[in-house]
Amino acid sequence: MREMAQDFTDIPAGLSLSQATFKRGFDILAAAAGFALTFWIIGLAWIAATLDTGANGFFTQERVGRNGRRFRVIKLRTMRIDPGVDTTVTTAGDARITPLGRLFRRLRLDELPQLINVLKGDMSLVGPRPDVPGYADTLESHDRVILSVRPGITGPATLKYRDEEQMLENAEDPEAYNREVIWPDKVGLNREYVENWSFMRDLHYIWRTVTGR
Repeated sequence: MREMAQDFTDIPAGLSLSQATFKRGFDILAAAAGFALTFWIIGLAWIAATLDTGANGFFTQERVGRNGRRFRVIKLRTMRIDPGVDTTVTTAGDARITPLGRLFRRLRLDELPQLINVLKGDMSLVGPRPDVPGYADTLESHDRVILSVRPGITGPATLKYRDEEQMLENAEDPEAYNREVIWPDKVGLNREYVENWSFMRDLHYIWRTVTGR
């Protein structure tokens, strides 16, 4: 992994001001409605995750957001803490994932707390997935347009790689496969998303995420 880039002054323009304003307004309304409908699910799942993993049921991790700003993404904990493991790449067979955690991951329940990130302004409902430092902050040239928008809970790359953990499980070297194959493809998908953004496409991605299609 390359050394992290720290200069975020040359990020290409992405959405227009009117597009960004409209997208943010929709995010606030939709995330507020979604949180109002699911806060009780999040609460019950947090209790279950706390009992299941023996740690706080909420898991936070530093990610790179819009304009390179760092923030902490909020998810439900699905893995036991193992101080001896130092990797951000998770495969389907990772022994740290609990049985309940596998269920949460399969149903995408672990992603629900990110509605809070959307309401805070860290994230959007649709956009590039927020990556850990060492990936998104090393983008070069016009690929950096990806950093001009808020990262999303779902999006084209998220949907294409919904079975990413299984793909990594089947790879001889999961970290190398992620770095050399999956990550570059995600960059291309996310760049195309930003450059050709439309509200109808966002609705399409949300619909596919909700329905599992």
